[in-house]
Amino acid sequence: TLIPVLMVYLVRGRIRSEAKNPLSRLFIALYRPLLRGVLRAPLLTLLLAIAVVAATVFPAQKLGSEFMPPLNEGDLLYMPTTPPGISITKAKELLQQTNKLIAAHPQVAHVLGKIGRAETATDPAPLSMIETTIILTDKSTWPPGKTLETIIRELDATVRLPGLTNAWTMPIKTRIDMLATGIKTPVGIKLMGPDLAQLSKVGTRIEAALRRLPQTLSAYAERVVGGNFIDVEVRRDDAARFGLTVADVQDVVRSAIGGMNVTQTVEGLERYPVNVRFPRELRNNLQKLRAIPVATPMGHTVPLAQVADLGIKKGPPMIKSENARRTAWIFVDIKGGDVGGYVEEARRLVAEEIKLPAGVSLSWSGQYEYMARAKRRLTIVVPLTLGIVFLLLFIHFRNITASLIVMASLPFALVGGIWLMVALDYNLSVAVAVGFIALAGLAAETGVVMLVYLDEAYERHRREGRLVSLAALREAIME
Repeated sequence: TLIPVLMVYLVRGRIRSEAKNPLSRLFIALYRPLLRGVLRAPLLTLLLAIAVVAATVFPAQKLGSEFMPPLNEGDLLYMPTTPPGISITKAKELLQQTNKLIAAHPQVAHVLGKIGRAETATDPAPLSMIETTIILTDKSTWPPGKTLETIIRELDATVRLPGLTNAWTMPIKTRIDMLATGIKTPVGIKLMGPDLAQLSKVGTRIEAALRRLPQTLSAYAERVVGGNFIDVEVRRDDAARFGLTVADVQDVVRSAIGGMNVTQTVEGLERYPVNVRFPRELRNNLQKLRAIPVATPMGHTVPLAQVADLGIKKGPPMIKSENARRTAWIFVDIKGGDVGGYVEEARRLVAEEIKLPAGVSLSWSGQYEYMARAKRRLTIVVPLTLGIVFLLLFIHFRNITASLIVMASLPFALVGGIWLMVALDYNLSVAVAVGFIALAGLAAETGVVMLVYLDEAYERHRREGRLVSLAALREAIME
């Protein structure tokens, strides 16, 4: 698409013939000796070409796979996960500690951390998920040899706090991934079943198994029943003796412990609710909660413990569902970008060591979900593309043999691209697959041009009666 447009602007005026064009003469001078050598030993050339293709099969099978090559956005996003049940005070303390540790790195210009969520359904972030945007200094100021991967490794070694499971990624990429799949790491596992406690147990076992893989950077299974809740169970008979109903006791619990909005304050165009509840020193442990006074209709107060039982119970801090089933997610951050190879190894490990209970299913998500979907489509698109190319060749040549000759050249065209990927340590991706499809089309186009020229030279020499020997045929090919 680009070359024809450039030709309109650049190929103008008097155009020299190939014999007078210095660039064409240079390439012809380099090409003719190679062509003569190939024509002297055609069988050896064919065997060498087949050997090169055969030798490329092994490294091609060892290439890693990913959905798309990572895009360096210039900044980083640090998204650690804490165990559920963390208090707001402790969460703020962790956020300040991680910000200070990250800001101390010489290549970090600015750090902005967030914990909690806004009052909107579009930001369902729990208190256990920290989001820290890291603005890096200009790359020209980095020391020689310093790369983004090096900075991530240094930050990961620095920010090591008990209870935190680190995850390092890119800001824009993570937002897109979380909107599409909800998974913030390259690989995610979604456990689905009816019982959250059962899903939590299975998730922790899978987490322990995946941590042993050498390519696992971090693994964290959501503790879906790890939240701490104060359970207040009203003893109806005891409350009735003091003239209290269940609603009376619950009103005290709601207002004294949870807080109650009593009015609003207007600050210009802004309105803020005023919430009233007991001070922290009167509600920071169960003993003090049991001593909360409850007013009775008789005009006196009784401790809350005389009309209700108080205790701390475990429960789900957040309930997620997918396909009408409850889910528990496992976040897995990996070293390198070979998502497909990692998932294959992780699948084998989970299948060998983890037996899923009845009613529990497992699905792999994150970037792997994109990659699997793209792979299914490519298995249809690639054969269809090759079939269309062959059909167009047959329409052009009206000859199956000539069409098959051009199609047989396509594997040889891909050899260089595969070895270049091996040399640069690149992974197979959708972008690479599209590039190979375009390369195959270019190779087919080149084959068509060469066959047209060879057929034209052969027919002209035949009409002139010059094809009297094998040497004459070689001369026609050289022309």
